[in-house]
Amino acid sequence: MQIVIEFVITRHVQRKITYTKFALKSLLRMPANTAQTIRGKVLQYAADPASLANNVKALKGSEFKRLRVGDWRVIFSEDMTVVAVIEVGPRGGIYD
Repeated sequence: MQIVIEFVITRHVQRKITYTKFALKSLLRMPANTAQTIRGKVLQYAADPASLANNVKALKGSEFKRLRVGDWRVIFSEDMTVVAVIEVGPRGGIYD
């Protein structure tokens, strides 16, 4: 189940950002300032992927990518119109 949270318009293309229920739950449990930073970085990536190119890597053996935000990791997938946030968690435990 995915919930649409935000829309970003980039170069005449509207990209929507969706969060899974699990990702939203994780964002609600973490400190508010950290959650706000993570949401801001996801918005920044959706608007201009090149701006965070050094913090994004494709995960081996998976179609997902990861975004590094301090000690937190955001697992997501993307296509031309949607950035789907799958999971958000601390650096050590997100890959389990």
